[in-house]
Amino acid sequence: MLPSLLNLDEVQLTAWLSERGQLAYRAAQIREWIFSRRASSFAEMTNLPKPLREDLAAEFCVLSGTITSHQQADDGTEKLLLRLTDGQTVECVLLRQTKLRRTICISTQVGCGMGCVFCASGLDGVVRNLTAAEIVEQMLQLQRLLPAEERLSHIVVMGMGEPLANVDQLLIALRTAGDEKGLGISARRITISTVGLPQALHRLARENAPYHLAVSLHAPDDELRTQLVPVNKNTGLSAILESADAYFAATGRRLTFEYVLLGGINDAPQQARALANLLRGREALINLIPYNPVAGLPYKTPSRRAVDEFTDILERAEIRVKVRRRKGDRIDAACGQLRRKVESGVSKP
Repeated sequence: MLPSLLNLDEVQLTAWLSERGQLAYRAAQIREWIFSRRASSFAEMTNLPKPLREDLAAEFCVLSGTITSHQQADDGTEKLLLRLTDGQTVECVLLRQTKLRRTICISTQVGCGMGCVFCASGLDGVVRNLTAAEIVEQMLQLQRLLPAEERLSHIVVMGMGEPLANVDQLLIALRTAGDEKGLGISARRITISTVGLPQALHRLARENAPYHLAVSLHAPDDELRTQLVPVNKNTGLSAILESADAYFAATGRRLTFEYVLLGGINDAPQQARALANLLRGREALINLIPYNPVAGLPYKTPSRRAVDEFTDILERAEIRVKVRRRKGDRIDAACGQLRRKVESGVSKP
């Protein structure tokens, strides 16, 4: 398999062209074909000289991944399982939320090493980080599911893996996503979801990375959080909140705190009150996520009554709350479900 041209940034592509006697503006033409005109082969790039197209095709492919599964739900959600050049697989999702809003959810790792006990992505551990090119390719594969008149509007880095455990490659990919010569998606429409790695969060603050941040809490105290998110034993909520506050202070981007509601485990009224106390005084939004069951795991979706009561307690404490509407339930919606189903034959209950 030839390497993807996405492995070259614009400077590297320009240098490659120069070595072959091509003018620099050809790089912009090629990138336009890939990012805006959604070309899947170099033969389609008809404003390039034929010898250049042949040289490109001899050394590169446009997209190196293969779609091994494509699932569609009645609500317009589509999920892809991409097989990478080394045989590993990752998931990515297209969400059709309103007439114009087209959000994609992308992965940053094969598997995940954070060990969240309720998450399908981490059941088999982390295999490796994705390259920036592999992250960008997910965006392009999902973009190609849209008709020509539609474009991607939002990105959530909320798929397989812990984004801040692969922060170098992630930031390269997001710069490509935001580039007007790339996908042209505003940083204000890009959200990074993380369990909270304080050193990486402080780095984002120092670099004034202009993205929205969603920190996954899942518990209001360290004892329960360490049970649910084992990596918490190396950090603790205090350090995570302090680094998140530093990011807010540096960027002005409002924080979102995610909380997966597990029936009978972290959805009790006293836990809602403890969460309100933990976050009181912060300019933040709580995103409550009723659990999406995963085959082989014992956790269950909370009752509607528990979700309503949890929400009501937070709102009475003047905490902003949003309950995530479940989408794609019938297409192995939870991160990692489709990969495990295909790779290991695990079926959904």
